[in-house]
Amino acid sequence: MRRTNNRRGPGARALGALVTAGIAIGLAGLPAIAADAAPPKTWSGITPPLSTPWTDKVSPTNALPDYPRPQLARPTAANPEWVNLNGLWQYAGTDGYSAPPIGKDLTGQILVPYPTESALSGVQKHSEFMFYRRTVEVPNNLTSGGKHVNINFGAVNYDATVYVNGRQVGRHLGGYDAFSIDITSALKKSGPQEIVVAVHSPVDAANIPVGKQRNEPGGIFYTAASGIWQTVWLESVQPASIASFTATPDVDTASFAISAGFNGDAAGGTLKVDVLADGKKVASATGAAGGAMTISVPKPRLWSPEDPFLYTFQAKLTVNGKTDKVESYAGLREIAVENVNGKQRITLNHKATFLLSTLDQGYWPDGIYTAPTDDALKFDIQKTKDLGFNTIRKHIKVEPARWYYWADKLGLMVWQDSPALPTGRNANLSDGDKANFRAETSRMVSQLSNVTSIIGWIPFNEGWGQWSVQAASEVGAQVKAQDPSRLVNDRSGSNCCDTPGDPGTGDVIDWHQYQGPALPAPDATRASIDGEHGGLTLTIEGHTWPGAPINPYGSVKDKKELNDKYVANTKVLRDQGAPYGLSGAVYTQITDVEGEQNGFFTYDRKVEKVNEQRVREINQAVIAAGDKTPPAPPAGTPGLAGVGAWGFDEASGTTAEDAVGKNPLTIHGDAARVPARDGAEGSALQLDGSTQWADTAKTVLKTTDRNYSVSAWVKFDQVGDAFQTVVSEDGDNVSSFFLQYSGADKKLAFSFVGARALANDVTVEPNRWYHLVGVRDITTSSLTIYVDGAKAGSVSVLGNGETATGGLQIGRGKYDGKPVDFLDGAVDGVRVFDRTLSADEVAQLAKG
Repeated sequence: MRRTNNRRGPGARALGALVTAGIAIGLAGLPAIAADAAPPKTWSGITPPLSTPWTDKVSPTNALPDYPRPQLARPTAANPEWVNLNGLWQYAGTDGYSAPPIGKDLTGQILVPYPTESALSGVQKHSEFMFYRRTVEVPNNLTSGGKHVNINFGAVNYDATVYVNGRQVGRHLGGYDAFSIDITSALKKSGPQEIVVAVHSPVDAANIPVGKQRNEPGGIFYTAASGIWQTVWLESVQPASIASFTATPDVDTASFAISAGFNGDAAGGTLKVDVLADGKKVASATGAAGGAMTISVPKPRLWSPEDPFLYTFQAKLTVNGKTDKVESYAGLREIAVENVNGKQRITLNHKATFLLSTLDQGYWPDGIYTAPTDDALKFDIQKTKDLGFNTIRKHIKVEPARWYYWADKLGLMVWQDSPALPTGRNANLSDGDKANFRAETSRMVSQLSNVTSIIGWIPFNEGWGQWSVQAASEVGAQVKAQDPSRLVNDRSGSNCCDTPGDPGTGDVIDWHQYQGPALPAPDATRASIDGEHGGLTLTIEGHTWPGAPINPYGSVKDKKELNDKYVANTKVLRDQGAPYGLSGAVYTQITDVEGEQNGFFTYDRKVEKVNEQRVREINQAVIAAGDKTPPAPPAGTPGLAGVGAWGFDEASGTTAEDAVGKNPLTIHGDAARVPARDGAEGSALQLDGSTQWADTAKTVLKTTDRNYSVSAWVKFDQVGDAFQTVVSEDGDNVSSFFLQYSGADKKLAFSFVGARALANDVTVEPNRWYHLVGVRDITTSSLTIYVDGAKAGSVSVLGNGETATGGLQIGRGKYDGKPVDFLDGAVDGVRVFDRTLSADEVAQLAKG
């Protein structure tokens, strides 16, 4: 396997003659473009497989012209001094290393900053090795007075080496973080300045963070995004300049802790910071450069999705009489996990807040990783807001700085994922691979540390690239130490997929369940969220990506069914999740992505598949339920008689009488009576595992907002990989609960869909009678299984499971609307209770 860390700087063959447009640089505003000696050939773009509403707005003269770094504008956001190098560059892709084409023209051209695989780049092809080249006219006033010139790259995928006038000025590894290089010493006094960028982009051919990029895309993995994929620009700075600025908020003291990083020697310098609210200065502080600084603001106005207010910060670094000025911003907000009514919940500004999120993967059919325009970049965020969500999960990708600016400004909270290592290689990762992942995660946290909208970090998703269960704890602790002001979700989807297992650490318990939603319960120290659910697929003809679509999570036939199913799915969060302590949920997803057609919008953003008002109304209802508490469950019926009991003691016939209630069982498939277990009188019911079961005509146990318990004796004729249900009760689509043998785990279990209390220490044997009891305690959010009178396992899960709407079932379950999991064996002494049973009561039942 090739790894960029094992090689020296990339190179490629020189391929011909072309010189791109140069730039005559003025400090104020955008640069004027001047002709070079050899102007480029006529630009002709490539029509993408799908065009967005913004595709035709892109040209060589307006490729992402917006200022790319809103949180560090120099000197001000209103009038930044910068030179945009986006536009046509010379380009050559090659298959291997060679010397950089210094002083040599390249026959190809590319529209920067769109990745090579995108149609907007004009290349639409992956090359593992590539060169970019252009010339720039730099006037003397850019460097006058001893000023320095930096070249800045928003992101280059993956290994970039930069040359100016034939001199290597810097190298950067990492496809998701920005980097800046001081090129002053490499500049000529006058004339065209040559810039060459050599890039090596192995994508998933190496064990590097790539997110969902693949050299061979398909399924839930997508087209690669190689080379320069964010804005490139020049800026002029003082010899000592501000390189980073962070204002960490403290709601309790209405203050910001200021930290700044510097380029050059700032020793002996001073840093002055003014804070503005609505354009008026409200606070100020001055201190030694590099020293601690805290600024309090009067009449504090907190940032929230409902009121995304942002303070402006103007910082001045003065060293040896020269002053560097930058402008930034931040919101005053606090995110935490706090005890609210006895449960750990996520709070925003000390108020329990349900984080209702879309999954946002940041892919575009025309620009792949790069949105065609700033309006397009804003579109997904604005539509998420319009649909009534208050959060976005930025999935396995880091976005350009302007994406976070729009999230800050529009008022969307953000879960930020680390871009994952390639899947399926966890056992083969070297120490170097692991260290590189840690380093890139650390740089992501550092780069985004001042983003108000980011409320939490997610180092691992479903175990992708996670070399051990403990690795999630270790990397999570690293992130928390680096940024204690935000939540850390050590592993999203701890209940599934690669390297499964809850690390037991971090601020959040996170389950995935399709279609779900998952309802994990908080524990003593962590809040809980549904990290992914939904994924309802609706194909809109004429708006699909080429190739075979995938439908991993279930499909609907039309927009009405999509709306109905989304509302029904989300009502579970409103009724069973949010009131009981669930702190958030993530729906997959805001738009279709390549073969996945499960978005609210088509991949081209031209068709909205849902009724915006219906979605917004149910979403707002979920968020409103986030600080509510459920009603106390009724006490239930005392004693051990229960509310239903069936002994199967009739000698024959198709009916089994209810000894305590009025709900006889109807026996299906000519199931026979057999002798009862040893020591018991009467008979048991023998079932064949395929066509025989028994059920009541109506619901016996009301499972919504209630406690209940289920008891039965069972003997399995055989056990293996198949599930076998002893007792369940029908919901509309699935059973509301399952007292069962889990073929997946080869254990006895008491379960909801997506959550099983397993009797892990019990080895299940055929032809042996077991006494099983399942107890649902909604107050403690637990499912517990007892075997032969002893507690054998439990799991924490919120809500009610599927609402019971049908009869009690003996010997089968229900899933996806169909009867499933038939019992191959005998059952006896079934009894149900409308309350929780104590351990002593369970032991007493087992003796009977």
